Amino acid sequence: MTSASPGLIATYREALSSRHYARRTIGTYERWLRRFLRFHQRRHPREMGGPEINAFLTHLAVEEHVSASTQNQALAALLFLYRRVLNVDPGDLEGVVRARRPKRLPVVLSVVEVRAVLQQLEGASALVSGLLYGSGLRLMEALRLHVQDIDFAACQVVIHGGKGNKDRVTVLPQNLMEPLQIHLQEVRRLHRKDLAAGWGQVPLPNALARKYSSASREWMWQWVFPQVTRWRNRETGEQGRHHLDPSVIQRAVRSAVQAAGISKHASCHTFRHCFATHLLERGSDIRTIQELLGHSDVKTTMIYTHVLNRGPAGVTSPADLL
Repeated sequence: MTSASPGLIATYREALSSRHYARRTIGTYERWLRRFLRFHQRRHPREMGGPEINAFLTHLAVEEHVSASTQNQALAALLFLYRRVLNVDPGDLEGVVRARRPKRLPVVLSVVEVRAVLQQLEGASALVSGLLYGSGLRLMEALRLHVQDIDFAACQVVIHGGKGNKDRVTVLPQNLMEPLQIHLQEVRRLHRKDLAAGWGQVPLPNALARKYSSASREWMWQWVFPQVTRWRNRETGEQGRHHLDPSVIQRAVRSAVQAAGISKHASCHTFRHCFATHLLERGSDIRTIQELLGHSDVKTTMIYTHVLNRGPAGVTSPADLL
């Protein structure tokens, strides 16, 4: 029996990176591969196939009670290993005990509730949350925005490498334009200060750093929402700035929801649900909403049609006829 070598993990990671998978996805997939190998006593994947994958996925559902999305994530990680790294057909995967996918509707706040929450926020947290609701962005999409991604003239936001490594364009709210411009003036002053100190660089996507060696210091590539403190490479001594950590915004939104007296289980992602739902309530076309959200399948967007079954446009309770 051949055991899986550390080289397999490195090759797997490199294959994901070469196909421009997001850093978080690479880390998640790698963890699933490691768990799969441990589950089968570190046997080499070439000695295994469909039955071993089925056994692992069934274990996740039956013994660990993972959600359907978690089980699907593990399956995607293993399929990438076999099909893209080992170039092997994993065989029959029909015997897997599938985790149950609960039918849950997204938590949605009313316009009044959204306003109440946003009024509790200030600074970068307010701007980021405003983009989550006003542009329908995911949290990491907002935090990874570069200066050039915000087009004030066209009133739009360009998202590069969103979920599924897809690019899309969405609307920039009019009421955020002035606050964002003021914010970017402060960010530019900070960037100039960093440049004067000999730093002022950000990590560039894909191979741009090798192609354009000085681009990491250019204004257009700077984060819209940089961290307050600079990172420092212990080996080279280089310094720069990452974007804000998502936990900063998550904590601020959680506190704002409580301060606004909202009893719903709302989070950063709730703003994105509200964006889609409120557009649908005002008569926007479902296909347009699909494009703004970046959904590959309109079926994913259709979940927001639940709003049509409530309120003045929905069913009237017989109790209201008494």
